[in-house]
Amino acid sequence: MESLPGAQTRPGVRVAARVLLVDAQQRLLLFHGVDPHVPDASFWFTAGGGLEPGEELLDGALRELREETGMQVPPDRMAGPVWLRRVRFSFEGVEYDSDEWFYLTTLTDAAVVDTGGFTELENRTVRGHRWWSADDLRGTTETLYPLQLAELLPGLLADGWDGQLRLID
Repeated sequence: MESLPGAQTRPGVRVAARVLLVDAQQRLLLFHGVDPHVPDASFWFTAGGGLEPGEELLDGALRELREETGMQVPPDRMAGPVWLRRVRFSFEGVEYDSDEWFYLTTLTDAAVVDTGGFTELENRTVRGHRWWSADDLRGTTETLYPLQLAELLPGLLADGWDGQLRLID
C-alpha cells in the first residue's frame, strides 16, 4: 500500500479504495444496494471496493471507478485520500474489518454511467444508481454510507480538499 502520512496497515483488515465521484452539477454518484442476507435493508454507497493483492490505493480507486462506472479519470484528477473510514460490517454472513480510503474527483463533462464492468456480486446486490445533490443527501431518510456523507461532503466541495486526511464514521 502506498505510503501516506498517518497510514498504518492493520493485520487482517480489508483495505478498500472508494471514490467520491461528483459531476459538473456538484452531484455525487451513489449506488443503491442490498445485502442478500438482509434484502429489506437497502443502502446507498460510493463507487469503490477492496484492493487486489499488491495494488496501491490510487490504482485501486481508478480501477474500481473504471469497472463500476466505465469512466477513466487521470490519476492527477483524484484528490486524496480525503477521508478514512474504519468500519466493521457484515455482508452475506461474513464479518469484515475494513479500512476505506476515499478519493475525490469532479467531472467537467457530461457523465454517463456504464455498469457493464460489475462483478457477479455487484450484479446480484446493486439495484441501481443515481446522482445526489447536497440537498438530496441532507433530506433523505435512506441509509447512506459513509454515515457522515451529508454532513461532510458539502464543505469538501465548497472549500476543496485542504490536503488533510480526515477520519470519519
